[in-house]
Amino acid sequence: MPTPTDVVEALLFASDTPLEAERIREVLDLADAAEARVLVEELQARYAAADRALAIVEVGGGYRMVTRPEIAPWLMRLAKSRTRQRLSRPSLETLAIVAYRQPVSRPEVDAIRGVNSDAVLDNLLERRLVRIAGRKDAPGRPFLYETTRDFLVAFGLRDMADLPRVEGELGVPEMAATGGDGEPQAEQDPGPSGAGVTAGG
Repeated sequence: MPTPTDVVEALLFASDTPLEAERIREVLDLADAAEARVLVEELQARYAAADRALAIVEVGGGYRMVTRPEIAPWLMRLAKSRTRQRLSRPSLETLAIVAYRQPVSRPEVDAIRGVNSDAVLDNLLERRLVRIAGRKDAPGRPFLYETTRDFLVAFGLRDMADLPRVEGELGVPEMAATGGDGEPQAEQDPGPSGAGVTAGG
């Protein structure tokens, strides 16, 4: 008969997203989320004592089964054998701006980067690293972008408070989202790339 800790281990193995303590409580019919966290801590201790290649970590508001850092060299060899597209420098640059200034509009991102960011933001939407948080109360009512839970997971962050601190601020030069005739332009819904998110207006 599996113990509650065994069940938690199986749940973490089967889940492709971080598993919240509340979700564990629901599945195991526990008294509260604190009891679920105790089971996770027991599992963490079991893994640490056995010196396994895997570990249980808290990330993105939940718990996840991951490989230990010491295994990274072998995993990197495996990754190199795959044709996995990496984030480009413009994508990382744009993602950093969204992360530190969210919610932020596309014109604001453009002003900071000095170039048009439409294609980059579309790519980040498709990768589910950012999402549309609504529209800014400004001429043209541009979309506002914010990071997602997938962003936290991808970068190993528990929450936004884990973001490294940066010196100074990402200032936005004076700008306005205008068309060729000088009139403000309203942003169009990005379509499939924004699926599953609220455009807020």
